[in-house]
Amino acid sequence: MNFPMSGGPKGLVLYIRLATCCATIAFVTCLASSPAYALSEIQREELPSPVTPSTNDDISPGGAIPMPDPAGTPPSTGQQPAAPDAAEPDSPSDGGTNRPRVDPEAPLPEVVYDLGKLPEPVRRMHDLIIEACRSGDIEKLRPLIGKGDSMTQLSLADIDGDAIAFLKGLSGDPDGQEILAILEEVLSAGYVHVDAGTPQELYVWPYFFALPLDKLDAKQRVELFKIVTAGDFDDMKQFGAYIFYRVGITPAGQWTFFVAGD
Repeated sequence: MNFPMSGGPKGLVLYIRLATCCATIAFVTCLASSPAYALSEIQREELPSPVTPSTNDDISPGGAIPMPDPAGTPPSTGQQPAAPDAAEPDSPSDGGTNRPRVDPEAPLPEVVYDLGKLPEPVRRMHDLIIEACRSGDIEKLRPLIGKGDSMTQLSLADIDGDAIAFLKGLSGDPDGQEILAILEEVLSAGYVHVDAGTPQELYVWPYFFALPLDKLDAKQRVELFKIVTAGDFDDMKQFGAYIFYRVGITPAGQWTFFVAGD
């Protein structure tokens, strides 16, 4: 835009003022027409990086399922049991058959994946438990757990009240579907046959129950991490054995235990 410069010095002053005013208007107009950053974008640029909280006490299953407290106390959502500091003596009522069976001096037991090698009563009970888990209805476990002296052991300590209510209490959800998922995952692992030919003979899932954790190879550690986290694994190595959930079935097909702990 051109302005006439007639009128001597006063005309020059007027010209400078008009030119300055036009430049200011052009600058403001330019700002108004340029794209603005959204507040969320600005905040994202300026926020500090998140600090990862300590996980000494809280253990999370990646994508997976949060794990219940092995002692039978309902856990807080998203937490898994920590390994105990010391082993408890074997329960006199069960002879210790549900305790970790690790003897570093003994030959490693055979790890079996083929369910066809199971005695028919064991295979049938295994399949019935899996079927109940996949139904999503924890009540379907009731006839398999039984009652009285032959009832499946669900805790290393005595439990009061209804067995299904107890299992729901272990689960992070009110319907017990988390504990069903854990039970199915345990029974989907390989198994070991222990104490063959004795009154304590059992088929036990998962096979980590009877293997030293420091003897697991890379493939076996991947299988273990389907059930527990790497943090759990480190705790268990310090304890000296796998102490998460395990299942025992007798050769006659009786479901003897589903417990966790040492």
